[in-house]
Amino acid sequence: MGKRKEESISKPGSHKRQRQEYTDEHSDESNEEENSQSSADSNFSLLSTAGEVGIIESIQLKNFMCHSMLGPFQFGSNLNFVVGNNGSGKSSVLTALIVGLGGKATATNRGSSLKMFVRDGETSADISITLRNQGRDAFKPEVYGGSIIVNQHINLDGSRSYRLKSKSGTLISSKKEELVGILDHFNIQVDNPVSVLTQEMSKHFLQSKNEGDKYKFFMKATQLEQMKEDYSSIMKTKENTCIQIEQGVERLQELKLLYCEKKERYKSIGFVNDMRNHLEDLKHKMAWAVVGEMEKEIQPIKEGIRAEEGNTEKFVHKLEECRVKVNEAEEKYKTIQEKLITISEEAQALHPQCISLKADVQARRKAVNEAEVLYNRFKTELKRLGKDDEQLRKRIEELKSSANQVSEPEKLERQRKIAHLREQLKAFHDEEIMIGQQVDQFQQAIYKCEEEHARLRREDCDAKQALDAKQKQLRELKDSKTNTLKRFGPHIPAFLEAVETAYRQGHFKHKPVGPLGAFIHPKDAELTLAVESCLKSLVQAFCCDNHSDERSLQLLMSKYYPHGFRPQIIVNKFQNKVYDVRHRGVHHPEFPSVLTALEIDHAVVANCLIDVRGIETILLIKSSRKAREVMQFNRPPKNCREAFTAEGDQVFERRYYSSDYLRPKFLSKDVEAEISHLEKEIENKKAQLTASQQRLHSIENEIRQNEAHLRGHRQHQKELQIKVRTTNAEIADLENMEEHQSVDIRTLEDEAEENKGKMESVKKDMQQQSRKMEELKNILQVAEKKFEEMKEKIHQVEEIAGPIK
Repeated sequence: MGKRKEESISKPGSHKRQRQEYTDEHSDESNEEENSQSSADSNFSLLSTAGEVGIIESIQLKNFMCHSMLGPFQFGSNLNFVVGNNGSGKSSVLTALIVGLGGKATATNRGSSLKMFVRDGETSADISITLRNQGRDAFKPEVYGGSIIVNQHINLDGSRSYRLKSKSGTLISSKKEELVGILDHFNIQVDNPVSVLTQEMSKHFLQSKNEGDKYKFFMKATQLEQMKEDYSSIMKTKENTCIQIEQGVERLQELKLLYCEKKERYKSIGFVNDMRNHLEDLKHKMAWAVVGEMEKEIQPIKEGIRAEEGNTEKFVHKLEECRVKVNEAEEKYKTIQEKLITISEEAQALHPQCISLKADVQARRKAVNEAEVLYNRFKTELKRLGKDDEQLRKRIEELKSSANQVSEPEKLERQRKIAHLREQLKAFHDEEIMIGQQVDQFQQAIYKCEEEHARLRREDCDAKQALDAKQKQLRELKDSKTNTLKRFGPHIPAFLEAVETAYRQGHFKHKPVGPLGAFIHPKDAELTLAVESCLKSLVQAFCCDNHSDERSLQLLMSKYYPHGFRPQIIVNKFQNKVYDVRHRGVHHPEFPSVLTALEIDHAVVANCLIDVRGIETILLIKSSRKAREVMQFNRPPKNCREAFTAEGDQVFERRYYSSDYLRPKFLSKDVEAEISHLEKEIENKKAQLTASQQRLHSIENEIRQNEAHLRGHRQHQKELQIKVRTTNAEIADLENMEEHQSVDIRTLEDEAEENKGKMESVKKDMQQQSRKMEELKNILQVAEKKFEEMKEKIHQVEEIAGPIK
């Protein structure tokens, strides 16, 4: 493969060129033979030295085709045979030789791309080939030494890189042009089948019966085809060169004539050089004169620069102080923001506890009321038993002291009447107990209805306030059809006119800008609610350039705004350009930030919202599911602090807050749609208010009916008590007529004892009920105390959160 007979190939060519230059066409053939013989002899003498270049000394493969490591193989200087079983790597070595020396993948007939030669499961392949570089025809021997190492690295994407090293391993070059130069110098042709004959090419050559194919193979192998193309190209170049020479000869004659004319003219105007020299001297003098004048003008400018440089240090120091203040303010803002988030989370966590405590207090109060009702019932029963005991004792005394005698029939009649009256008395007692239970039921029903009535009254009041607010908003929207500023309040046009008048009168250094919402317009109408939920009260805020203007604006606001409802005033230095926030703003390929989603008419408004709200770091994502994916399921985008959905929900990395807004109030472009929506909401509110009032009337009627029933039952209870007393009196009268009736006396005494036992039982029940009632009252007081503490805590949290907001 090496350049074995480089001199023998070049010498005959040189002899042929010499023969073409001979003028004697009939030269002796013997001379040619002698010349050829002498050339062959000289070639043989140079074989030992010329044959030391281009010989492959070794080859090594790594992750090439199916071999993780193959070689290194050391080759001899003469003929080498590579033998082995199928799959042992014989063809891989030949393929690596072609590819490693810069051949194309298609030339190997083993693949269409270099990436096909990388072993499966690996990311790259390496080929290392060592070429001998000795003798006088060595290629840059002072650089490479006795061997040239060609390393080729093939990547999985099909790209490759070369590293040409010297014999000592020093990297000489990584360019393919250097490798091409080496191969040309050694006359190594990897695409020549005579140099490298692949299996496919040998099969094609042996199996082909077409003489034309074999001739083409011969032309390609002997490079006659390449020589033919080179010869054709040289002949075309020669023809073009001859034509250019002929044209040049003609042009040369013309130039000679022109030269003679110019020479004569030059002689005639020789004095021009003196004038030119004098002109150059004058130009130099004029230049130095200009320099002198400019130095005089520059001197005061230099003094001014020195003075300004002295001031620059002051300004730089002041700028550093301002930066420190800005950093402190940003840290303070972050702390306040985190504190506000913590307080909001605490307030939201306290609300369910407050509701639970309220329900617990209501349940405890209900239990106390029921215990009081039962206690009062025991007390009434004890009084009744006491009266019965007193009457029984009187009757026993009367019977014992009576001395009248009664006949037997009268005695029997009286006993019969007494028994009958006692049955009536028992029926009266049973009916009285049933009436007492019904009275308790009516009292509980009235208590529940009164609680429901109070709740509905509160809801009715809230609904009326909401209806008034909606109607007021509707009036403002209708007014805003003629003046869009009225959406921010009916007094806004007059207030802005007053601001304009005050500015013309010199009360403001810079005219305040506001309300900010009048200068911003969402590009996408679906994101209007999200923008309002993000900016909140900033939509109605005003911006001043300095604190003096802020005080003047506050004084003017006090005439147009009620106390406690004045909008926020932000002091921010006015600038004519919007801040460059590209390095600290959020950039997402799919979702816009608040800054990019808005068309802002005034640079001051944009800068104010950037400083106060950080709109360049807030994303707007229509879908809440997508918002959770972007902010919570994955790492939030760079520089993104939070996001808002189309429904106005606020999404942080670990938190999610639902919006209190249902519709945009200030920034909506479709006023007619907003008016229509508000009218529907007002109709719904009116319907809800009507239904609530009907429910109130129904409950009031129910309360009146229960109170009427309660009064009727209490009247009936009193009548029964009168009947009981009358019956007891009749029994007492009949029993008084019996004298010396020991049996009746014993019966009455037994009844008195039984009544006394009942009284003792009722007293015990009263004591137990009293203790239970006290326990329930204590529990109620504890629950009410916890409820009040919770309400106070929520109030404190809201008071803390108010100034922070």
